[in-house]
Amino acid sequence: MNEKKLRFNSKAIHGGQHPDKAYGAVMPPIYQTSTYAQTSPGEHKGYEYSRSGNPTRTALENAVASIENGTYGMAFASGLAAIDALLKLLEPGDEVISTGDLYGGSYRLFKKMYEKYGIVFRFVDMGNVENIAEVINGKTKMIWVETPTNPMMNIIDIEAVARISKKHHVLLAVDNTFATPYLQQPLELGADIVMHSATKYLGGHSDVVVGALVVNDKDLADQLYFIQKASGAICGPMDAFLTLRGIKTLHVRMQRHCENGAAIAEYLAKHPKVEKVYWPGFESHPNHEVAKKQMSGFGGMISFVPKGGSYKNAVKIVEQLKIFTLAESLGGVESLAGHPASMSHAGIPKEEREKSGIVDALIRLSVGIEDAEDLIADLEQALN
Repeated sequence: MNEKKLRFNSKAIHGGQHPDKAYGAVMPPIYQTSTYAQTSPGEHKGYEYSRSGNPTRTALENAVASIENGTYGMAFASGLAAIDALLKLLEPGDEVISTGDLYGGSYRLFKKMYEKYGIVFRFVDMGNVENIAEVINGKTKMIWVETPTNPMMNIIDIEAVARISKKHHVLLAVDNTFATPYLQQPLELGADIVMHSATKYLGGHSDVVVGALVVNDKDLADQLYFIQKASGAICGPMDAFLTLRGIKTLHVRMQRHCENGAAIAEYLAKHPKVEKVYWPGFESHPNHEVAKKQMSGFGGMISFVPKGGSYKNAVKIVEQLKIFTLAESLGGVESLAGHPASMSHAGIPKEEREKSGIVDALIRLSVGIEDAEDLIADLEQALN
């Protein structure tokens, strides 16, 4: 079987996967072990200690690399652990250019953890990639892109950013969590590194916390494998198994996420009590044409601001929801609602949040795979 020729739906099920050699198990077994027997010092069957490698984790790493059309995959204890490993490629004095509108946990890791070690972070609006040229310099070592962004659903032109990164010999890393490889494949668009919070859509069932990186360059992969082993922020075999199981249904879940997302975005846009809806599928979205070019669909993530928006009003609405669950995270089969200003982005100073449009009234929806009519009815009763 030539996996490179498989289409996405087939890759999601078979990519990087082979029946277990011991007994032919179709699903990779859960190798719940910390260590492995050696026939002689240094002689083993490919695994010696589960921090450096575990067969179940390897199966997940192969699967994620396959669906991203990449060569090397690494699985971590969380998405932030994966980003942390990336930042360990840098040295004091190095600079990172990041989109200004990004996940609050990424911002916290950048500003609260790595800035004190001498890494400089420059935040710009990448909706216009020319803004990158204004701050890039000889110390820039990485460009960090999130697209669609969390929670404002801004779209960044990956190909255009890749041209800039290659011109200046800078690493381009893309957080592909919201889009998933079903909708968008950054490596194909010129990125060097793809990151996933696999907790979200890849796992898909809100029952696991996992992160992943995918690259094509062997030297870069070797550096990251070393960091993974040396720092030890790896995912366990059960987490790897659960994420693998989720990936096998990613394509069918994403189809429904996209269908439901479109239905709810259209409903909210017409609602008299909604002031603004953020969703890249609208022709009025500032980078809608870029989204059409680099994505095969617009996903199930939506943000909106109710009319007369205030913190109190937003909280009242999310507290009234019955089918949407008020909770952190996203990308599960169930629909979730969040209030970024007090939840996922609470760690970003208010003045910085509001520069990106993350006002106190903003509500973020992760649209699940329930019946769209039931979800709309739930939003209707909460808004009213």
